[in-house]
Amino acid sequence: MPDAPARTAVDGPPHTVSELVMAWGRGWAVSRDAPAPVAVPGGFRIDVGRPGHRVRHVLHTYDADSLGRLGRELTGPGTWIKVSGDRAGLRAALPDAWTLDIAGHLMSAPLTPGAAEPPAPYATRVVAGDKVVVVTVLDAYGHRAAIGRLAAAGEFGIVDQVETEPAHRRRGLGSVVVRALCDHAARLGMRTGILVATDEGRALYRALGWTARSDLSGAYLSEDPGPA
Repeated sequence: MPDAPARTAVDGPPHTVSELVMAWGRGWAVSRDAPAPVAVPGGFRIDVGRPGHRVRHVLHTYDADSLGRLGRELTGPGTWIKVSGDRAGLRAALPDAWTLDIAGHLMSAPLTPGAAEPPAPYATRVVAGDKVVVVTVLDAYGHRAAIGRLAAAGEFGIVDQVETEPAHRRRGLGSVVVRALCDHAARLGMRTGILVATDEGRALYRALGWTARSDLSGAYLSEDPGPA
């Protein structure tokens, strides 16, 4: 586990992993309409305040002892911990009550203009709000086939919640969404894109020029949502 901020190679991207994690947290909060992150030792905390996701701690600098101590101190259902490190280390440090989330991968890329047209009969719709840009790919009937969001954190553009509906997968629509988001971000003056990919999504982003910077592993304390 890292016990100091991770640095990039001399010929690598110009930002440290810790800088990317902190920027991602700011953008994630904007995208999810959550309160702004609060700095804590080694990272930040977001008081999300939603069922199943009450509070989120994200750490870029820690060791096994400090992580285990945090896992023992946090006991509220709906609490999450995410770290820039591997899942095995996170599991070993936390008490048994914590459940591991799916694997995540922190990735970054330079932002440049240039969108891509979806294949027929799909069409792209871009809606730019005050804080978030939403790109949607629509099918021939005007139904959503793929979607993604962009939020700003200074010079960083955070790409979030990119998803393609099951019936429309393997048609390049995820690439269309990501390229449209990056195009919009670059035109707004953002220079570096950040996202967290799943195992499946990592290959897509690599093909689009994104670089994997760190694993981003998560665990949570389950909260029973109660009767429907």
